[in-house]
Amino acid sequence: MHPITRRQMLAGLAVAPATSLLAQPAPRPRVAAIYTVFRFRSHAHNILENFLTPYLFNGKRTASPCDIVSFYADQRSPEGDTTDAIARRFNIPVHRTIADALTLGGNTLAVDAVLLIGEHGEYPYNRLGQHMYPRKRLFDEIVTVMRRTRRSVPIFNDKHLSYEWPWARQMFDTCQELGIPLMAGSSVPLAQRQPAMELPGNSRIQEAVSIHAGGVESYDFHALENLQSIVEARRGGESGVRAVEFLRGDALFDAARQGRWSLRLAQSALEAEFGKNAPDIRQPIPRERAAEPHGLLIEYRDGFRATMLKVGASSVRWNVACRLAGEDRPRATRFYTGPYGNRCLFMALSHAIQNHFVNCRSPYPIERTLLTTGLTDAVMRSRAAGSRIETPHLDIAYHARDFRTVRETGESWRTLGNQPERRDVGMIAER
Repeated sequence: MHPITRRQMLAGLAVAPATSLLAQPAPRPRVAAIYTVFRFRSHAHNILENFLTPYLFNGKRTASPCDIVSFYADQRSPEGDTTDAIARRFNIPVHRTIADALTLGGNTLAVDAVLLIGEHGEYPYNRLGQHMYPRKRLFDEIVTVMRRTRRSVPIFNDKHLSYEWPWARQMFDTCQELGIPLMAGSSVPLAQRQPAMELPGNSRIQEAVSIHAGGVESYDFHALENLQSIVEARRGGESGVRAVEFLRGDALFDAARQGRWSLRLAQSALEAEFGKNAPDIRQPIPRERAAEPHGLLIEYRDGFRATMLKVGASSVRWNVACRLAGEDRPRATRFYTGPYGNRCLFMALSHAIQNHFVNCRSPYPIERTLLTTGLTDAVMRSRAAGSRIETPHLDIAYHARDFRTVRETGESWRTLGNQPERRDVGMIAER
C-alpha cells in the first residue's frame, strides 16, 4: 500500500462532513420506571419527580440527563393515585406488563436503564412482621426480558433488595452473572451531615452507634445503611457480620450497663441533633409520643462492634456517632433531611441514580446494601427468636468508595429558604 501524502490527507478532510470532526453529544439514557404505586410522597413520586422536572443538588438547579419513557404500576392507590395524571402530563405510556414497559411494546429491550421502586402499596406482612414488597418478583420479570433479548442495562433497586435473604442474594448473584450494573439502597446516607463529619482514610474505628426513631424493619434498614456508610471505610475494609442480637426496652439498657454497647456514644449521637442539652437517651424524648426503644447489637467478623438503636418517635432522626482509636471525644453527626422532611433526600438520591445510569456504575458499592439487606432480615429473625443469632451468610467483604460527589452539602436547603413545600411533582418550580 502506498503511504498517504499530506496533501491527500488535507484534501480528504476538506470534503469530510463537518459533524464528523466534532464530538457528538452522548445519547440520553431511556429509562423504564417499574414501581408499586404512585401517589404524593410515595417513593415513586419522590424519585421520579427529579427525573421529570428540574431539582436542586447542592444548591444548583439540575436537569436529569435521562428520559423516562415508560411506566409500569403494580398497584393503583385507592386514594390519590397519580399514575395516569403524570403519564398524561409528561406523555409517558403506561404499560400493562413489565415486559411491555421494557420493550415499549416490541420484541427487543428498548430502554437503557430500569428504575425498580418497590416501596409503598397494599402488600401483606409475613409471620416475622416483614413487609412483603414484591421487589424480587419485579426484578425477575425485568431480568427475564434481559435474558431473552441478550442485553443487560443498569438497574436501580430502591431500599433493600428483598425481605427474604435468599432472594436478595439471588438478585445480587444474577446481576453478577449477567453483568447488570446494580445500584440499591437508602436515600439517607446522601443527606447533609450536621456537623460535617469526614473520617480520616483507613480509620481505626473502635465502636459506632446509629440512631433512628421510626418503625422496625422499614427504618431499621435506613439506620443500618447510615451505619455502614461510615464504618465500611474502617481500616482493613468491610469484613461482614458474624452475629446479631435484637433487644428492646429494659433488656436493651441492661446490655449497655453490662458494657455490651456504649451509652456515652449513643448520647453523643443524640447531641448531634439536640446539642449539649440533649435529652437522656434512656428517657422518653420530650414532645414525642411514647415509643418502646429497641436495638440491634452487631458483631462483625473482624471483631468490630456496632449498635443500631430506635430512640423516640420521629421520621427525621438519623444520627451516627463513632469512637476512633487514640481519641477521647466521640465523633458524631446528624444526617439532616432538609426543610420538607425525608422527601428532600430524594433529590440527592435521584442525582446518584442518574450518575449510575449514565456511567453504568454505582457511586457506592452494591455490597453495602447486600449486607444491610441481610442485617435487616436478621433484625426480624433475632426479634422473633428472642435471642442472639449467628449470621455466617453475611460473610460479605468489600472496600468503601468515596461517594462525596453525590452527597448533599446543605446548599439546596439555603436555596429553598422558607418557600412552602409544593404538592405537585417537582420540588422547585419549572421555568
